[in-house]
Amino acid sequence: MSDTGNEKPVIVLFRHDLRLGDNGALHRASQTGKPVIPIYLRDERVSGDNRPMGGARRWWLHHSLIALAASLRELGARLVLKRGRTDNVIDTLINDTGADMVVWNRRYDPPGAEIDEALRVQLSHRAIATQTFEGQILHEPSLLKTGAGGHYRVYRPFWRVLNAMPGLRDPLPAPLELKGWQHELASDTLDDWGLLPHQANWAKGFSEAWSPGEKGARDRLQVFLHDRIGSYAEYRDRPDIEATSRLSPHLAHGEITPFQIWHATRNPMLDGQRAGAEKFRQELGWREFSYHLLYNNPKLPSENYDTAFDAFPWENRPDLLSAWKHGRTGYPIVDAGMRQLWRTGWMHNRVRMIVASFLIKHLLVDWRIGEGWFWETLVDADPANNAASWQWVAGSGADSAPYFRIFNPVLQGEKHDPKGDYVRKFLPELAALPDKYLHRPWSAPHVTLKMAQIDLGKTYPLPIVDLQCARERALEAFNKTR
Repeated sequence: MSDTGNEKPVIVLFRHDLRLGDNGALHRASQTGKPVIPIYLRDERVSGDNRPMGGARRWWLHHSLIALAASLRELGARLVLKRGRTDNVIDTLINDTGADMVVWNRRYDPPGAEIDEALRVQLSHRAIATQTFEGQILHEPSLLKTGAGGHYRVYRPFWRVLNAMPGLRDPLPAPLELKGWQHELASDTLDDWGLLPHQANWAKGFSEAWSPGEKGARDRLQVFLHDRIGSYAEYRDRPDIEATSRLSPHLAHGEITPFQIWHATRNPMLDGQRAGAEKFRQELGWREFSYHLLYNNPKLPSENYDTAFDAFPWENRPDLLSAWKHGRTGYPIVDAGMRQLWRTGWMHNRVRMIVASFLIKHLLVDWRIGEGWFWETLVDADPANNAASWQWVAGSGADSAPYFRIFNPVLQGEKHDPKGDYVRKFLPELAALPDKYLHRPWSAPHVTLKMAQIDLGKTYPLPIVDLQCARERALEAFNKTR
């Protein structure tokens, strides 16, 4: 790479956009002809509902940054790692390098957007050029309005408008090369940040399940389009079948964009798989809807969207919560989901709804406690999806499921895991139980349990609540609140 001399560099600010392709900020920087300084800035100020990244996402971030740094290095640029306040870090970097331009991709969680707007104002006062770009979601929340001028509170009309809107831009290509900054520049190391588990390696199973980074995202999309999208509409609620994309953690870290996915699912080569592609785009639409909700309701992760739920009489028993967290409730589909979460950092979406409903409605634990556990343990923990989905199940959110819609975990298990393959995978202690009893082991005859080497209450727990009694208690609490 040629000597950059005294050329003023451009700073490319990375956060939730750990990719080269369809990266508006990096694309713009490459077009300037200036030396490029890519920086991943870790600003973990707790402001409002902005929370430090959970443990599972920290694991993913560590590996994704390794992949991003390698990709940038192949193009001729070095990724700089910095931790601290965004305004202070960028101010120091400008002073050290003489940079006269800073570019970044926009964020839509309110604390992140607030930090970025403060940076834009600060840089304008210094006469530093700035440009920002979309990429995290498909449409600007400030522009997509109802006929009355407000934001959408119900998903279906939101989806109809979103799906009918023309002119979604094409994804941008990755730069073929970058002019790197040739001078010394101090950088943190990933070891400095300590993102990986410190003591017991609870993430040891993650590496078997995931390949963080832009290449992992591209590969996963191709597998989905080639092998699964045609049956997605039919089998997406079956945790025992590999029918979903598993792109959510790649989206959460910006290793792939919704633009790239949207356009890939409209490929004419998929003409025979339209139903699956359309259903999958609707799931992208739910993600989009969640971000629009969060943008317009900054307290969504911590406050009931429907304030009537502020008076709900949560019980929050620590013993029941602990049993739920550790997959020891006595209800196999719930326990399999919670153990899948602990082992892989991810859980099938249908099972997420089942375990959330069980916690909120059968155990009367505040949805915010469950949302916080998912925030800590999911590799795809996302401030918009996480909050909107938990409030949807609770009945307290926008376009929420009615509170009286209470998932029966036995019936849900029998419907969506009919042969028990999912439960057997994550609850091997029940593997020898016949299908007939797998989702209700307490109903099995003693001789059947003995042959399966199951001692209820010892090798597998008895149910921690009676479903019918818990349902009646939940409905009574709901009626009193209303």
